[in-house]
This record gives sequence, structure tokens and C-alpha cells, in this order.
Amino acid sequence: MAFRLLSSVSRPLFVVIFGGFLVCSAWAQDVMPLEGLSFAKKMKLAKAGDDTAQLAIGIHYEQGIEAKKDAQQAARWYRESTLKGNIEAQYRLARLISRGAKGLTPDKIAAATLLQAGAEKGHAASQNEFGLRLQNGDGIDADAEKAAQWFQKAADQDFAPAKVNLGLLYVRGQGVVRDYKVAFNLFTEAAERGDAWAMNNLGSLYEMGWGTTKDVVKAREFYRAAIAKGNQMAQANLARLDGMQANASQAGNPPPAQTQGN
Repeated sequence: MAFRLLSSVSRPLFVVIFGGFLVCSAWAQDVMPLEGLSFAKKMKLAKAGDDTAQLAIGIHYEQGIEAKKDAQQAARWYRESTLKGNIEAQYRLARLISRGAKGLTPDKIAAATLLQAGAEKGHAASQNEFGLRLQNGDGIDADAEKAAQWFQKAADQDFAPAKVNLGLLYVRGQGVVRDYKVAFNLFTEAAERGDAWAMNNLGSLYEMGWGTTKDVVKAREFYRAAIAKGNQMAQANLARLDGMQANASQAGNPPPAQTQGN
């Protein structure tokens, strides 16, 4: 029997971490490079060939910080920085050209190539993102086993999003042998790093009793912890769980046992 991801509102909802423009952020450096310098000073350094400044200017244009949003200019400066070996810029360039934008044609094949190059250099975010491309056949032939391998490499660097994605493969038995206990441990490690999706998924494992003893109280605790971080999927899970409990109480019967879907 195969686990159906997001298949029924009567079951916990597990969510894979995609790039920031999809479900939630795969990861991106939160701190602006050269923070404290003005945009003008960063631009001067970027034009002089400083790769960190070029990365910063790319972020300014991509996010519209102290500059009008301009995907073409963002891509231009990410490329300049990438040519100087800046892997963070390469990662951001890959994500940008993958989704495309006004004046920027999407190119998923080129994006996958850039991500692979970054992954092979040990960049954890690129390893995680490249794993997702392999998992979904996005710009490259799908290969769940290789996806699991790249998630593992990033997880070995304590990269929380990769632990969540690898855990989901273990939940589904995709590219690896299904093992709920391994998934539980991975989600726990990621949750300890503050990952909201890991908290949501831990809540689901506790609710189902997969990889751990079934514990609805703990399920609610983890759903609430994820909600506190703004996770809407956890909100849906908690509402569904509360609804099931309320219906069961009104009927005078215990809630029906949750079983794995076909």
C-alpha cells in the first residue's frame, strides 16, 4: 500500500519543502551580505568585482530592497558573482531562472545544472534543492534514489529542510525502504532546529502512531508549535483532528483508528 501525500482531509497532511516560490522556503541566506553598507556602496564594490557585493546587489534587485524589483538585473549580478565562484549566488541564480520572471525566460534544465554544480561543491542548500529536482523530474530525469542520496548529504551537514525532505521519502518508501522510525528521528532533529514543517510532520506521526507511540496530545503540541511559526498546514491538521475528536465525542464512540491509505 502506498501513502498518498495530501490525499484526504481525514488524514494528516505531510508537506515536502520546495523552493521559496512554491510551498515554503527551501532555504536562503537570511542575512543580507555586507549589511550596514548602503546600496550605492555595495554597487560600487560590485562594479569593482567584489563577488559578495555582487551577490548582495542581486538580492536587492530580486527582493526589491532599496531598488525596484528587476529579475534581469538580479540574474545579471548573480551570474557575475557565480563566475567568481560564489556558490550562494549560484544557488540563487538557479532558483531565479528556474521559475522565471518578467524579462527572464524560465530554464529548468540550466537551473538543475547549476544546482548540481553547487551540490557537488558541498553547498547544503544546493544539495537539498537538487534532490528535489531529482525527486520531481524537474529539469532532469527523475531518480528517487539519487534524490535521497543528495538529501542525505545535506542532512549530514545538519541542514534542517533536507532532513524534512529525506524524512518524507522514508514515510513514503520512495527511493529508500520505508521506515517510519527513521522519518521520526529526522523530523525530530529538524524540529529541534526550529523547522515548522518538521513540527507539522511530527504531529502527524504522533497522530498516526508511525515510528512512535500514538499520542494525540503530543500531536496537538507539535501542530500548535508549527502554527506558532505560521504554518498553515498545521492549522488545517489541528482543525481536522479537533473535528474528529468532537464528532467522536458527540457519537459517544472513540475516534476511528487512522490507517494507511492505498
